[in-house]
Amino acid sequence: MEERQSLSSFMKEFFGYDTFKGEQEQIINHVIEGGNAFVLMPTGGGKSLCYQLPALVMDGTAIVISPLIALMKNQVDAIRGFVSSNEGIAHFLNSSLNKAQIAEVREDLLKGVTKLLYVAPESLTKAENIELLKEIKISFYAVDEAHCISEWGHDFRPEYRRIRAIVDEIQQAPIIALTATATPKVQSDILKNLGIQDAAIFKSSFNRPNLYYEVRDKVEPEKDIIRFIKQNPGKSGIIYCLSRKKVEEMAQLLVINGISALPYHAGLDAKTRTDNQDAFLMEEASVIVATIAFGMGIDKPDVRFVIHYDIPKSIEGYYQETGRAGRDGLEGRCITYYSYKDIRKFEKFMQGKPVSEQEIGRQLLMETVAYAESGECRRKLLLNYFGEDYPKDNCGCCDNCVNPKPHFDGRKEMLLVIDLILSLPEHFKIEHLACILAGVQNALIKSYEHDKLSFFGAGKEHSDKFWCTVMHQGLIRHLLAKDIESYGLISVTDEGLAFKRNPYEVMLTEDRVFSEGTADDEDDEEAAAEKAAMRGGGGGDPVLLSMLKDLRKDMSRKLKLQPWIIFPDPALEDMSIMYPLTIDELKSCQGVGEGKAHKFGEPFVELIKRWVEENEIVRPDDFMVKSIASKSADKIYIIQCIDRRMDLEDIAEAKGLDFDELLSEIENIVEFGTKLNLDYYISANIDEEVIEEIYSYFKDEAESGDLKEAIEALGPDYEEIEVRLVRLKFLCEVAN
Repeated sequence: MEERQSLSSFMKEFFGYDTFKGEQEQIINHVIEGGNAFVLMPTGGGKSLCYQLPALVMDGTAIVISPLIALMKNQVDAIRGFVSSNEGIAHFLNSSLNKAQIAEVREDLLKGVTKLLYVAPESLTKAENIELLKEIKISFYAVDEAHCISEWGHDFRPEYRRIRAIVDEIQQAPIIALTATATPKVQSDILKNLGIQDAAIFKSSFNRPNLYYEVRDKVEPEKDIIRFIKQNPGKSGIIYCLSRKKVEEMAQLLVINGISALPYHAGLDAKTRTDNQDAFLMEEASVIVATIAFGMGIDKPDVRFVIHYDIPKSIEGYYQETGRAGRDGLEGRCITYYSYKDIRKFEKFMQGKPVSEQEIGRQLLMETVAYAESGECRRKLLLNYFGEDYPKDNCGCCDNCVNPKPHFDGRKEMLLVIDLILSLPEHFKIEHLACILAGVQNALIKSYEHDKLSFFGAGKEHSDKFWCTVMHQGLIRHLLAKDIESYGLISVTDEGLAFKRNPYEVMLTEDRVFSEGTADDEDDEEAAAEKAAMRGGGGGDPVLLSMLKDLRKDMSRKLKLQPWIIFPDPALEDMSIMYPLTIDELKSCQGVGEGKAHKFGEPFVELIKRWVEENEIVRPDDFMVKSIASKSADKIYIIQCIDRRMDLEDIAEAKGLDFDELLSEIENIVEFGTKLNLDYYISANIDEEVIEEIYSYFKDEAESGDLKEAIEALGPDYEEIEVRLVRLKFLCEVAN
């Protein structure tokens, strides 16, 4: 009893907590007593304390092996803040340190003042570090993110496989392995590889009751994300993207839409990453946009939403990343955008890897697909994946439970699946069995001659996807089992055999249907941009459009400007669709730049405001999303060069363009509302008289800004390049 009180007093002294969470106290006691331990505790469950507290009360230094450099700094800062003014009490040793910093760590270790040393696995294997650690007393080793040991884990790191050998070389001490996500197979791999099969197992429930799980169709996800964030002002969130490029684009898109966001990925230099992380922790930025591949080592309790722009490659990755939401037990929204196009992208990335690695990757990916497309309770699906049963039929806190899909009694379908599996002399994967029942011909079916079975096409009234759904739900109900070691071969359990003997009602859920997704591959981006640029031409409010055109005509008379100069037709069409009520909203319409909106916009906004009020019009709520003017680095380079008054010929040469191509790029930039000053080049290359005559045509005669019409109207006395350049000057000075 005294020992327990003593531990509680340490807890209060160091961390300020009165009570332990879950099994924390048992785990800490076990480590202090010198036992090996395996701790499976979801994100937010208090894993860190399980090694931090024993490290502080035991003799020697605890070695914490972690793959996340960002988390090391975060935790060292936290320990120093909790414990004392002695900064030497906790250190990290990784590639981010310079020689002077490494010398400081070494000195504190040898003095015996350091109780916790965080080490990256790569640093642990360096000869000079092994020799240093041989000179100090080690209290125990803590292997954090231990799932990295297993090829079946979502973040396999080969260097984690060497930990046991390095520990044996340095000195023997107890090992505590900790992870937030591990299937039974991964757990077995961890214990075996670390040589701690005798470890005490401490498992917490994977259920995070405060998290709301939702999978959305990936159609215009950027607009959806911006709308969601604006509906949740002041809340902290993380957005995960697959690529560094998408991280940068998304962060930029959020910023131009008035959201304080910063990027975070491995391609940024260490200082920028640290600064961005600190800005997020200090709430100077409300949103951080990060790559999935680069682990976010951020211990922030009040992250209110985690958004996956790209679906993760495994359920474990998904669970760990969503687990960063609501670590304080309060609100946490987990929104994932899904399209099968992303899955095909992952499969493409896997090509060229060893066959066994491809098999593992594909199986993990198919679990993700099943989760995303399922109409079942998401909490039930997640817990089942980690070997835990969720007793309720409706969790009330996921999209499938809040908006349930129709149910049907699937006992007949389940029996057909079981009969098929039992009839086959060998075991097969879900996809293969589904193809047999749906009557789908493919090379594998033919090679096994399964197209000759009586079961082939026995369920052809349904698709192979439907039969996959039935089998996934059979796994959840323990009627079927999956052999992980054999890459997912399906068999019938004893419960399944009992069901066959005495069938009972099995209420199954229809799967959800998703679209293919939006153009998001790099080679699709230009096409997507072109489609966006061509938006308009129908679908708006015809009466309002007519009123807007009348207003434009009146203004053109008063201002003595051609109507198209004020706003082109596509801009008016956008206004009739989106009903902008402020100048800021007006800028979201096609062909309306900052200058033009302020110069001509007020009467149009007032007209639209009156029309909306008088007719009680419900406006679309996604029109406020401003797009990045150009995703091309070339365009940014061109703008910067013109700002520096470089000759256009030099710019063209630098970018490998001919002059005509460069002019097309500049026209594209200007027509999207960017104002450029080309006077320095135009006045040096075109006679003043020619400039005035072409300028006068666009100001007084042109019925539109169309270049072909202008060249025809002006006649052969003017070079095409002269017309194009002066047109650009006119657009920048008058229209933009």
